[in-house]
Amino acid sequence: MNSTAADVVRLLTVRGETLAVAESLTGGLVAAQITSVPGASKVFRGSVTAYATEVKQQLLGVDATVLAACGAVDPQVAAQMAAGVRKVLGADWGIATTGVAGPEPQDGKPVGTVFVAVDGPFEAGSGSAAGGKVEALRLNGDRAEIRRESVRSVLALLLQELAGEQTGNERAQDTERNGGF
Repeated sequence: MNSTAADVVRLLTVRGETLAVAESLTGGLVAAQITSVPGASKVFRGSVTAYATEVKQQLLGVDATVLAACGAVDPQVAAQMAAGVRKVLGADWGIATTGVAGPEPQDGKPVGTVFVAVDGPFEAGSGSAAGGKVEALRLNGDRAEIRRESVRSVLALLLQELAGEQTGNERAQDTERNGGF
């Protein structure tokens, strides 16, 4: 069982808060990690696998002009996906993944370009932008490895926010190991 997912479920339960997930390249793997944890039903509202660009726009409310100008693999898209799923599913927290798992580049972005986002009730002074936080990743490996690391990264980003950690040193080192930007 994924210990990060278990920690996320535990913290959300303690806080009395809920989570919704929007996924693109991970295709449901984030939701699968969360729901593998006993007791997840207390905190998990649901997920949207928005693989197609028009689903990101129509269901999650991602701005069509951003999609047209930047493509689906973009930090603004990740942020809007997280905010959109949070709103659509009525959750306290929303997380999202978008990126290129391969084997081919997409929208001019190389394989391994991934953006993960968290949207939630951030406290003043948390260091997060109003409403959301996005992390850019440059991952190495095959399709499966990129997808697995994307799941791990978005859950770690959420856990960091839930735990109130402000340093992020462990995450920075891990991203660097994986060829971070």
